[in-house]
Amino acid sequence: MEYRKIKDQDKDEESEGDIETARLKGGSVSNVIALGGITSVKPQWKRKSLVTFVLTLLTSSQAILIVWSKRAGKYEYSVTTANFMVETLKCALSLAALVRIWRKDGVTEDNRLSTTLDEVIVYPIPAILYLVKNLLQYYIFAYVDAPGYQILKNLNIISTGVLYRIILKKRLSEVQWAAFILLCAGCTTAQLKSNSDRVLQTSLQGWMMAIVMALLSGFAGVYTEAIIKKRPQRNINVQNFYLYVFGMILNAIAIMVQDFDAVLNKGFFHGYSFVTVLMIVNHALSGIAVSMVMKYADNIVKVYSTSVAMLLTAVVSVFLFGFHLSLAFFLGTTVVSVSVYLHSIGKLQR
Repeated sequence: MEYRKIKDQDKDEESEGDIETARLKGGSVSNVIALGGITSVKPQWKRKSLVTFVLTLLTSSQAILIVWSKRAGKYEYSVTTANFMVETLKCALSLAALVRIWRKDGVTEDNRLSTTLDEVIVYPIPAILYLVKNLLQYYIFAYVDAPGYQILKNLNIISTGVLYRIILKKRLSEVQWAAFILLCAGCTTAQLKSNSDRVLQTSLQGWMMAIVMALLSGFAGVYTEAIIKKRPQRNINVQNFYLYVFGMILNAIAIMVQDFDAVLNKGFFHGYSFVTVLMIVNHALSGIAVSMVMKYADNIVKVYSTSVAMLLTAVVSVFLFGFHLSLAFFLGTTVVSVSVYLHSIGKLQR
């Protein structure tokens, strides 16, 4: 539902987030400079506080906005057109950042948009993975509520870590493996339901969709990192631009396959509301906030933001959707937060 910067000289840095984190992490330096870089004069604590607040707000509101955009339990708008608009906005932001760079530094070999077939032929693969994963995030809410989604979304940490080990041959510390076990236990605990015939709140279909989304997110993140590292001299905004262009093309194909009649008869923006627009903007800006965290704060801030976002989503859902904040959910959220923190510490201590 993310710009990404690979620091080539830092061999220990890894991307463990959802896809949008993986892509957005490194565009921060060039993007912030392109947007003016005026925050460099602010005190360090103010910058950390600001980006932490923004990231927490965007992360916690993602699932809420998706659920809130429903009417009578269903989406009146086309989810394929919404996903297309997200990719379009991301592409526009990448292009805007490039224009600012061109005006300041001129067009160079590293930031020019002209390219070769060999360079761009690899981008359709992660674009397809992102397409499927982003569409699934709309349909998973038929089986899981907003707080449960925030919990299960952390499964992508496991998939990303395992795929890093298998594909990129990067070693994981013992603390990280222990964090994976805790994460599984926390997700399961948060879904326990004592006052029902079902043991877990989320059905088997919901768990399967969450696992598939985690695998797609992990594989897309690892694949994207491999692409970016293959051409480290390339400006990250150029690479993001290509990725989002293919995302737009694939989403346009999805519109024609899935919602062509509805778009033709009712219009491209049929069923859109103010909440739908907010949701689209939220998804596009979330990755930018992550990239700013990586520049102005640190990975621990991101961990805290994720943990607070889980609790904030649950509290807001109590008032908006009548969610019952059980002891099991609170304990599970706590375990997940600890596991995410341990995973971050484990990476730093390797």
